[in-house]
Amino acid sequence: METYETLRTIEQDALAELAEVQDEKDLDAWRVKYLGRKGLATQAIKRLRDLPPEERPAYGQAVNALKERLQHAFEERQEALKQRAMEAELRAEAFDPTLPGRRPPVGRYHPSNLILREITDIFKQMGFQVFDAPEVETDEYNFELLNIPAGHPARDMWDTFYTTNEGQLLRTHTSPGQIWAMRQFAPEPIRVILPGKCYRYEQVTPRSEMMFHQVEGLAIGHHITFADLKGTVVNFVRQMFGPERKLRFRCSHFPFTEPSVEVDMDCILCGGKGCRVCKYTGWLEIMGAGMVHPVVLRNGGYDPEEYTGFAFGMGPERIAMLKHGIEDIRYFFSNDIRFLSQF
Repeated sequence: METYETLRTIEQDALAELAEVQDEKDLDAWRVKYLGRKGLATQAIKRLRDLPPEERPAYGQAVNALKERLQHAFEERQEALKQRAMEAELRAEAFDPTLPGRRPPVGRYHPSNLILREITDIFKQMGFQVFDAPEVETDEYNFELLNIPAGHPARDMWDTFYTTNEGQLLRTHTSPGQIWAMRQFAPEPIRVILPGKCYRYEQVTPRSEMMFHQVEGLAIGHHITFADLKGTVVNFVRQMFGPERKLRFRCSHFPFTEPSVEVDMDCILCGGKGCRVCKYTGWLEIMGAGMVHPVVLRNGGYDPEEYTGFAFGMGPERIAMLKHGIEDIRYFFSNDIRFLSQF
């Protein structure tokens, strides 16, 4: 019959065109042409009304069977195109599953933390223990108990951040920790280092920051002399910078030590000959130190007639700058991964 011949023609043409389809765009156009709402296979069912009633069931089944065969052929072609596209992509990428994978990026210690660890490790080998003290201090601990009473001109050395609470401030140095440590351990002899953050209202420059670290050292006992201080400092510097380093001790003044000194090291860049970094002096300042003032000993709970002690203080960032040739302290707090990833 003509109607069935039409169905066979539709199927033959559809399968022939499907075999020529090479991409998803053409495949979708084929689907619309033959299986869409107005497609040839779909529209063939409309011829039912032209047939006698007794022939309509058989013709309807034939149309449905045609649509199922075309749908199956469509899905097979669609899967074949996807597989071919995947194979082409793999060939283009030249993927080798046997290659080792990329390791995920890992974090690093901050250079300030690294140098603090190195400093504390050296002093631990000399019998010092680490002691933590508050960063928010009172005027009494930060100044008065350290022999810096109200109105003392030495207070001008520290530009202080005060809090909204009366008498409280952000510590300007780690020296208040000396009082905390002495009052905890007195009258027993002690050897402690006190690392931590300090705060000063200063102009930010390549050599100064408003927030920085310090490491305070304190040793108290019977018959401790300046020679003990000198030996401790020399041992530390030579472990940190190398056994060939030379030191000099210059007279200075700190209210909480007497006598007081500044400790200089021969310039590690020019070997003491003079350069821009050492301002052509051949020396680099690395710390302040001295024998603990009797007033501070007494305020900490020790009898200065029976006990003596020494103290020193250094900036870890400055130590790191000297050791690694860093020219600007602001690099430590700029969060620049190019700088931080070098350590």
